[in-house]
Amino acid sequence: MDPNVPAMTAESFSFLNLFLRADWVVKLVMTGLGLASLWSWSVIIDKLARFTSLNRQADKFEDQVASGRSLEDIAQDAGERPRHALPRMLQGALREWRDARAKGLATDTQAAFLIQRIDRVLDTTIARESQRVEDGLSSLAIVATASPFVGLFGTVWGIMQAFQAIALEKNTNLTVVAPSIAEALFATAIGLMAAIPAYIFYNKFSSDAGRYSARLEGFADDLSTAIQRRLAERA
Repeated sequence: MDPNVPAMTAESFSFLNLFLRADWVVKLVMTGLGLASLWSWSVIIDKLARFTSLNRQADKFEDQVASGRSLEDIAQDAGERPRHALPRMLQGALREWRDARAKGLATDTQAAFLIQRIDRVLDTTIARESQRVEDGLSSLAIVATASPFVGLFGTVWGIMQAFQAIALEKNTNLTVVAPSIAEALFATAIGLMAAIPAYIFYNKFSSDAGRYSARLEGFADDLSTAIQRRLAERA
C-alpha cells in the first residue's frame, strides 16, 4: 500500500464527502439536479393534493345532481363564484337557458342556437380547467428527460478530471482512482433520483388530467342533454 495515499473508509464514500470532494463543475451539476428534484417534488405534492380535492368535490357535486333536486337549486347552493368547474358549467348552461327563454324560443332554429351557445360555454370552461390542471406537468417532463443527461455530463466531466489527476500523479492505485470515480458516478445517481420520480408522476398526472377532462366532458354532455329535454318538453 502506498503510504502517500490516505486510507479509505466507508465514511470517505458518504454522500456528503463525495459532494465536498467533487470538482466544482460536478458540484454545480449535483446542486442543479438537487434543486430540480426539490422543484419536481413540490409539483408532485401539489398535484396529488389538487387532483384528490378536485375529484372529491366532483363526486360530491355529481351526487347532488343525481339526487333529483332541481338544477337551479343546486346551482344556487354552489354560490356566485364556485371554484370547481362542474358548478361553473352548470351555472353557465342555466344562464344561457334563462336568457334564451326570456327572449323566447319560438322556433327550432332558436333552440338549436341555444344548444350551440351552451356547448361553446361548456367547451370553454373545459378547456380552461384542463389547462389549469395540466400546469406544472411540463416542468416534470423537463426534469424527467433532462436530468439523466445532466447527470451523465457530470459523470463524464468527473471521470475526465480523475484520469487527469492520475496522469499528473503517475499513480494508478485503486485508492486514488476509486474516490474520483465514485464522485463522478454520484452525479449520475442524483440525475436518476431526480428523473425517475418526475417520469413516474408525469405519466400518472397526465393520465389523471385526461380522466378529469373526460369527466368534465361527460358532465357537459349530460347538461346539454338535460337542456334538450327541457326544450322538447316545451315543444
